[in-house]
Amino acid sequence: MKQKQKIHGLIDFIQSSPSPYHAVCNMVVRLRESGFLELKEKDLWELAEEGKYFVIRGDSSIIAFKLGKDRAIDPGFRIVGAHTDSPGFKVRPNPDCKFQNYLTLGVEVYGSPILEAWFDRDLSLAGRISFIGESGEFETALLDFKRPVAMIPNLAIHLTPKNKERKAVNPQKEIVPLFYQFPKSDKSKKLTFADCLKEELQRQKSIKAEKILDYDLLFYDQQKPQVIGFNDRFLAGARLDNLVSCYCGLNAIIESKNSKTLVLVCNDHEEIGSRTYIGAAGPFLESLLQRVCEGVENLHRHIAGSMLVSADNAHGIHPNYSDRHDEQNAPLLNGGVVLKVNANQRYATDSNVGGRFRQLCHSGKIPIQSFVNRSDLNCGSTIGPITATALGMQTLDVGIPTFAMHSIRELCGVDDIDYLQRSLTQFYSLSN
Repeated sequence: MKQKQKIHGLIDFIQSSPSPYHAVCNMVVRLRESGFLELKEKDLWELAEEGKYFVIRGDSSIIAFKLGKDRAIDPGFRIVGAHTDSPGFKVRPNPDCKFQNYLTLGVEVYGSPILEAWFDRDLSLAGRISFIGESGEFETALLDFKRPVAMIPNLAIHLTPKNKERKAVNPQKEIVPLFYQFPKSDKSKKLTFADCLKEELQRQKSIKAEKILDYDLLFYDQQKPQVIGFNDRFLAGARLDNLVSCYCGLNAIIESKNSKTLVLVCNDHEEIGSRTYIGAAGPFLESLLQRVCEGVENLHRHIAGSMLVSADNAHGIHPNYSDRHDEQNAPLLNGGVVLKVNANQRYATDSNVGGRFRQLCHSGKIPIQSFVNRSDLNCGSTIGPITATALGMQTLDVGIPTFAMHSIRELCGVDDIDYLQRSLTQFYSLSN
């Protein structure tokens, strides 16, 4: 896949994946086109030799795998892990807040977004809805408004007390999206958010919902990702963390072959700690691997010959805040894939798996950099240590350098996207 084609494909993937549910749906389309078959967890599995399959849990986590042709005599997995969720704001139950003739919506913070970045943006809504349909049965549907339907207006500078800095944003009081204005003729103001959902379901999908039961809806920035910079070297967009890794991992497993079984796992809920039935701390991956191995004994043999790459964005050295980085381990955008290291195992990389990954990058002529957090700043983490602990599998953490991580709009280098996909493809091809 050529570089421009890859970038445009990534832009389309991100724009059409405003929620983890939509990201999984888009991945399913690609997997089906590439000959992967869906398995249901509740069914009895009959796996064909060198078969290609995928499994979905909770609509927002997915595992795809290719069975190795010599897995009985060459046990082991090559696994790439990423996550489908990003920080943001979810609509609360009973969200309707009416002031004068405005309808605003109460939201709850999901993960750790940069709050200030969400003001004055054209916001849309996407996610999953459950409802009672015309037949009286329980139904669910994915919904994406696909147009700006809300904004969180900033407070004008003129209304800020003189000679005083603005206080930290209060998410309860200030992160309240403006959603609707009642006409002056509407004295009752009976319209609710649930009514709007019914109307949108009817408009988009010709579904008549008798009653909205529940929903899992996230606000997102309507602005499309864009290649920027005078020489087109950067990609700016929402949810680069971590849809870039999902996209690169998807392309890599589709393109790769090995005598070992190849696995791509993309979990939801990483941004809130992964401790859910669909998160990396849950049993989804281990359960699938055990079924593929057809028994605990085979599973342990395979794990002993396995390696997992946790692919999640890294912090590039910021030109305006260079003092927030360790100077000797400060990655540059478009400088190559980043190997993330932490002495306290907030990243799972050690010298053995780190050295092997460096070797495969060198052999593939893929630039590689290192990131180590400053000792006087808190270090983030990934699904890497979580999965390594759960499975007892060799694991390392990699990613692409990024600015403004957890902002509504992040920035990365276009070359690094190619480097990451190539490195994951090389990793999938690693036999020993």
